[in-house]
Amino acid sequence: MDKFRKLVAIEPINMVPDDEARLAAYADKVEVYRDIPSGADEIVGRIGDADAVLLSFTSRLTADMMERCPGLRYVGMCCSLYSPESANVDIRYAESRGICVKGIRDYGDEGVIEYVVSELVRCLHGFGQKAWFDAPSEITGLKVGIVGLGKSGGMIADAMKFFGADVAYFARSAKPWAEEKGYRFTPLGDLLERSDVVFCCLNRNTVLLHEAEFARLGSHKLLFNTGLSPAWDEEPFARWLDGDNICFCDTVGAAGGERFLDHPNMRCVRVSSGLTSQSYHRLAAKVMANMADYLAAQ
Repeated sequence: MDKFRKLVAIEPINMVPDDEARLAAYADKVEVYRDIPSGADEIVGRIGDADAVLLSFTSRLTADMMERCPGLRYVGMCCSLYSPESANVDIRYAESRGICVKGIRDYGDEGVIEYVVSELVRCLHGFGQKAWFDAPSEITGLKVGIVGLGKSGGMIADAMKFFGADVAYFARSAKPWAEEKGYRFTPLGDLLERSDVVFCCLNRNTVLLHEAEFARLGSHKLLFNTGLSPAWDEEPFARWLDGDNICFCDTVGAAGGERFLDHPNMRCVRVSSGLTSQSYHRLAAKVMANMADYLAAQ
């Protein structure tokens, strides 16, 4: 297998040290930075004359940056890649310049599922807080709505069904496999109105909850956002949050930034629930498999 001449990880890439050391098998020279670059100039400086770059979701790689790095031929995203529109790399520009961009998926979902089950159980039972329905309650019979039925949304649906919830979902189209499991495809407004708890499991920068949707969602509801960015317009969300409702997010980015962190109805643990020791190994294996496939094809 051929190697890259120089491989640079421009920021922390969520690999454990043993996995990180294995990067040497893919390049003659490897540089790994331990902090997040401050801006475009620093990113370009770190890339330098490298022909391969690794980055996570905390930095962006724009057309302008890639244009300033003429030796670049491979970009490995150590984070989820769902579509060019939601990516933190300008994939369209990269393709036009013959730069290969590879991302990964489905490496941190298990931790996210554990997070939402944990938070939901605590809220329903009243562990360390007032029980949501006044008396301790189970997930059994809970009306659950899943918005976005990708890998993590499907896993949440399965977990809720395991505990006896009544599961419905909204997605771009009905999923035969979901119908076979008893999950009902439901228009978004109807799903929001009928659900006790709603899980938004959407790609980055996908916004589906606007003024009309929050009106349908109504009061005394639980809303989970497991995406990397808010699934809502900010102002109607702010008004909804002021009511008899609770929103759960694991990261500050999912909550929409600092504005809502101290709101009494926002429960944000301020850490990515998907980044576990097991997820680091899954991430590393997928990132290196992408590089191996690329190099083998050259």
